[in-house]
Amino acid sequence: MAARGHVQDPNDRRLRPIYDYLDNGNNKMAVQQADKLLKKHKDLHCAKVLKAIGLQRTGKQEEAFSLAQEVATLEPTDDNSLQALTILYREMHRPELVTKLYESAVRKVPSSEEYHSHLFMAYARVGEYKKMQQVGMALYKIVPKNPYYFWSVMSLVMQAISAQDEKLSQTMFLPLAERMVEKMVKEDKMEAEAEVQLYFMILERLGKYVEALELVRGQLGEMLTSELQGRESKSLMLYRRLERWPECNALSLRLLLKNPDDWQFYLSYYDSLFYIMDQGWTPPDEGEHCVEGEVQYAVAHAIRFVEERVSAEEAKESRPLRGPYLARLELIGRLRGRGCPEEQQLGDPLELMFQYFVKFGEKPCCITDLKIYLELLNPEQHMQFINRLMETVPLLSPGEEPGGVAVPGDTRALQRHLCVAQLSRALGLQHALEPSGKLALIQELKARYRHGLQFGRACLKTELQFSDMYCLMAAHVYIDLWEETGDPAVLWQCLGLLEEGLVNSPSNAQFKLLLILLFCRLGAFEPVVDLYSGLDAKHVQHDTIGYLLTRYAVSLGQFAAAAQSCNFSLRFFHSNQKDTSEYIIQAYKYGAFEKIPEFIGFRTRLNRSLHFAQVRTESMLLDLLLEADISSSLQDSVRSLGLCPEEQDIPWGELRDNRDLTVLTSWDPKTRQLSEEQRLQSLEEESLWLRLRSLTLRLVSSLANLGHHPAPRNSEKTAENGLATKPDVFRPLLAELDTTLTGRRPYPFLGPPSSRLGPALSSGACQCQASAFHLAAHLQELDTSGLEESAEVQTQIRDGLTSLTEQLQEMLNKCKGELLEAADTQCRAQPSLLENLVCFTEPPVFSGFQEFASSMAGVLSRALDHIKEQEASLTALKLSSLSLQEPAVTQDEGKMVGVAMEKVQSSYLRSLQEVKELLRKRTDTLRNLKI
Repeated sequence: MAARGHVQDPNDRRLRPIYDYLDNGNNKMAVQQADKLLKKHKDLHCAKVLKAIGLQRTGKQEEAFSLAQEVATLEPTDDNSLQALTILYREMHRPELVTKLYESAVRKVPSSEEYHSHLFMAYARVGEYKKMQQVGMALYKIVPKNPYYFWSVMSLVMQAISAQDEKLSQTMFLPLAERMVEKMVKEDKMEAEAEVQLYFMILERLGKYVEALELVRGQLGEMLTSELQGRESKSLMLYRRLERWPECNALSLRLLLKNPDDWQFYLSYYDSLFYIMDQGWTPPDEGEHCVEGEVQYAVAHAIRFVEERVSAEEAKESRPLRGPYLARLELIGRLRGRGCPEEQQLGDPLELMFQYFVKFGEKPCCITDLKIYLELLNPEQHMQFINRLMETVPLLSPGEEPGGVAVPGDTRALQRHLCVAQLSRALGLQHALEPSGKLALIQELKARYRHGLQFGRACLKTELQFSDMYCLMAAHVYIDLWEETGDPAVLWQCLGLLEEGLVNSPSNAQFKLLLILLFCRLGAFEPVVDLYSGLDAKHVQHDTIGYLLTRYAVSLGQFAAAAQSCNFSLRFFHSNQKDTSEYIIQAYKYGAFEKIPEFIGFRTRLNRSLHFAQVRTESMLLDLLLEADISSSLQDSVRSLGLCPEEQDIPWGELRDNRDLTVLTSWDPKTRQLSEEQRLQSLEEESLWLRLRSLTLRLVSSLANLGHHPAPRNSEKTAENGLATKPDVFRPLLAELDTTLTGRRPYPFLGPPSSRLGPALSSGACQCQASAFHLAAHLQELDTSGLEESAEVQTQIRDGLTSLTEQLQEMLNKCKGELLEAADTQCRAQPSLLENLVCFTEPPVFSGFQEFASSMAGVLSRALDHIKEQEASLTALKLSSLSLQEPAVTQDEGKMVGVAMEKVQSSYLRSLQEVKELLRKRTDTLRNLKI
C-alpha cells in the first residue's frame, strides 16, 4: 500500500488500521473503518480513497470509481492520497487516470522531483513517449542527475521504435538522441554502463556500425562490464555486420584460446574462415594481419587449430571439455558440405563419435551433442556404430536379473546404455523393426525401466527417476506399432505404461504431455485437465503450450472445462499488458535501457499471438453457444460480450505462431520429424479455422440486428438497446464465409494437433452453418421486401428450411456408432463420433415456421435418444472384466491399462452429459417459441 513512513503525522496514525485491513484482505472492515474516520474527519481525502479501494475489491466498482473521482477532482497533492489513487486506478486497469493525477500535482508543485518522477512512470505505463521525453528533461533541469537525462534520451529512442514512419525514426528521433548523448560525452559526464549501452543501441539502430565499434573498443567501452566478454561479443557482432571477416576471425581465434569451450566463438570462427576463403583474402606482406591480430585463412589452419585444441584437452589430467571434440565434428560437416577433401585429415566421423561417447557417454547431454552429427554417418554404418557403442557399456550378465536382459549396475552405466538406445532411435533402427521386433524391444525397454527404479528409491517426488527415459521410449515404440498395425490394444498398453510411469515419477512433464496427447486423440478430455494442471505452466507457457488444452476442450464436448481453460489463458494475456508496463518502469529505474525494447517486443508478440486470438474467439462463441436463447436472448448476449460485427479486431497480417511444437521429446530421425513446410501448413490451417470461427462469431452477432423488432419496411431499423440492423454487414460476411471453406492434411504423431477444420467439414457442420446463415439472409430479405413481392424468396426459404433439417439429420447419422466397444480382449474407441456429435450441437437453431420448428424438434429428440443409448452402453461396459490376453502383459500392467480405460469411459460419459444438457435446453427453447 501507500508509504506510511511519517508516523509522527496524526493522519498517518489514523489511516494505519485501514491500511492493515486492506493489506490483510479484510476489505469490508477497511470500508467500515474508513467510514468511521470520515465521520470525524470529512476532509481526510486519503480515507475516502482507501474506502474506494475496499469497495473496488468487494466488487462495487461504480461506487468506488465515483468516490475516487470526488477526490481526484480536488487535485490532491498529499502523498498518501496520490499513492492510494494510483493503486486504485491500477486495479481498475485505468492507468491513463494516473497521468492526469500527477499532471495536476506537477502543476501545483512544479519543483517537486518526486511528482515529476511519478508522472514520468505514469506516462511509461501508457506509452506516452513524447511526454516522457519532456518530463525527463524537466526533471533534469530541477535535479541535474544523469539518470533523468538518459530517461529523456531513451524516450526518444522509444519514439523511434514505435514510429510508423521509419524515415522519421532515422532522420529525426534517433539523430536527436545521438546528439544528446554526444553532448554528455563531450562534457565528460558519462557515469554508468547503462549510458554507454544506450549510446551503443542508438548507433546500432542508426546503422553506424563503425562508430559503434569505436565506442566499444574505446575508453567508454571499458565500462561494459556487466556481461562476461561483453565488449568482445559486441565487437564480433559489429565485425559481422560490417563484413570485416579478418577481424572477426582473429578475434574469434583469440577468444577460443582463452575459452576453448565457448560454442558461439567456434561458429563465428568457422563462418569468418570460409568467407575469407571465398573472398580470396591474403595477409599483408608486412605488419599485423589486422587490428585484432593473426588471421587464419586456409582449411589447413583450421584443421591444425582444432587438432591443437583437442590435443590440449587430451593432455589434461582433469575432466576434458566437450567443445573442441564437437568443433572437430562441426568442421568435418562444414568441409563435407563444401566438398573439401581435407575433411579426411580430421578422421572417420564414426570413430570420432565413438571416442566422444567413450569420454562423455554418461552425461545426459551426450545424445543432444551427437544427434546433430549423425548425418555424417553412411546408412550402412548405423548398425556398426551402435554395436561399437554397446561394447563399451558395462552391463551385468542376463542371468543375474529377471526379464532376460543385461542391465546396468549403476546410474553411470544406465545413462550410457540409455544414450545408445536414444541414438539407435535417432538413426531409425527402431522404426525399421518388424512388429514382432518392436514388441520385443518394448518388453526390453520396460524391463530396463523397472530395473532402473531401484536407483531412485531415495528420490523425492519432485525428482525424476533415472530410468524414466526408458519408459518414455517404450511409449514411443508403442505409438509406432499402433500407427503401423492399428491395433487398439497397443494404444491401451501405452496409456497403461505412462500411467505407471507417472505413479513412480509424479513430476515427469514428458509423461504428462504424452498422456495429454493420447487422451485427446482418444477423445477423452476429462483426465487432460488434471494432467495439464500438474504441468504447473508458468507465464509465457500459457501461450506456447496452451494449445494442447484449448484445442480439444470444446470439440470433445467438455464445455465447462473449455470455458475454464479459455478464461485461464485469457487472464494471462490480459495481465500481460499491466505486467509488461511494470517491467518497463523497473528497467527505467535501474537503467536497463537495452531491455525496454525487448519488453515492448514481448508484449507485441503476445498481443498478436495466434493462440490469444483463438481463445478469445472460442470463449465468446462458447458463451453464445451455452447462453444465447437459453438463459438470455441473442441480443442480450451480443451486447454483454461487446460484439460489433462491423469491426475486425484480429491482426490477420501480423499473427504470430508462438506455439512450441517441439515440447514433446522426440528421438525420431529427421525424415520423421515435423518439417518447416508442415509447420507453416499447420499455421495456415489454424489461421483458416480462426477465420471461420471469427466469421461465425461476427455473423451470429449480426443476426441480433436482423428483423427481431418491428420497424418500417425498406428502411434501416434501430432495435432496442441501440442495436441497428445493417444488411450490408451481414451479406459481405456471408460471402467471405463461403469462400473460406477448405480441407486439411495430417502431421507426425508428435507434431501439432490437427485443426478442427477437418472434423467440421467432414461432419457437415461448416456446410450446415453456412446454410443456416443463408437462410437468415433470405428471412431478412423477406422482412424488407414484404410478402406480396417475395414469391421467389419464399420458395428459397421453404427449400432452405427443408435442406437444413436434412443436413442436421445427416450430421446426426454421422454420430451413430459405439464410442467405446469392448469384446473379449479388445477395447476400441471411436472419438470421431464424439467430435461429430459436438459439431452437430454447434450449428445455430433458426425458427419462424411451424413445420421447420417441428422438424427441428424431431431431430433434436432423436439426438437426445442417441445420447441416452450411448450413455447406457458406456455405463454397461465392464472394463475391469477385460483380460488383455497378451503373454507380455503382467497383472500389474493390466491394472494400469484398466485405469486408463476407466478414465476414457468416465470422460466420454461427462462429455455426453454436457452435450445432452445443452441439447435438452435447446429443445426446451424450441418448444417455448411463439410461432
